[in-house]
Amino acid sequence: MLSALKHILPTHLFHKPIPEKEAGEAYNIWSVQYDAQPANLMMDLDEQVFGRLLDQVDLTGKSVADIGCGTGRHWAKMLQHHPVRLAGFDVSAGMLERLRAKFGSAETHLINDNLFSDIPSGSFDVIVSTLTMAHIQNLEEALLSWSCILKQKGDILITDFHPDALATGGKRTFKSGNQTIAIKNFVHHVNRIIDILAVSGFEVTYSEQIPVDESMKHYYEQYNALHVYEKFEGMPMIYGLHLQRK
Repeated sequence: MLSALKHILPTHLFHKPIPEKEAGEAYNIWSVQYDAQPANLMMDLDEQVFGRLLDQVDLTGKSVADIGCGTGRHWAKMLQHHPVRLAGFDVSAGMLERLRAKFGSAETHLINDNLFSDIPSGSFDVIVSTLTMAHIQNLEEALLSWSCILKQKGDILITDFHPDALATGGKRTFKSGNQTIAIKNFVHHVNRIIDILAVSGFEVTYSEQIPVDESMKHYYEQYNALHVYEKFEGMPMIYGLHLQRK
């Protein structure tokens, strides 16, 4: 099975083109097995990058919105920092159901549009969004809404698939039974995100990107895909951003 690699690499290297589903529908299907999937390069990279981003912000006593929270992959880690409020937002009811099963008192919100119209302005100190940005079609509308629900001195922590990887035809895919499902993505360059948030007074205080390198070679070896490793060695796979409004 090549799903751990197909999350980030062009699917034509493995199989014929895979039909795409919208994020809400796809993650509803994936939610059943999301927390039980095998080793995944992007998930592992995300853990590393998000851990470093979390070091940039003190969540103690803060209100935190996790946009694209899924099943709450990072919640245990964030709760260790004692936020006063942690709210999960996602387009998938299935993922939110799994989150509530894991964290019984979890506050969750189903995302129906980019406007967050039911959330009062200035409700949160910090917005976290991991592996989500490329699922958003109207990026400017969404980010301006994020700016509104943040307090004046707010922080935004973002990780996602690097747009260079997605622009080469990379897909987020998963297996459901015998079917491979791809999730629809949009390519948003990192500078575009920074420029949109700059309009609302945000500045980048930390950024990083991780390319495919020797340390990841074993992921490819276990799937007999060293030819893919050689093709994409040096290409950035994931990025992380901390933006702050002072």
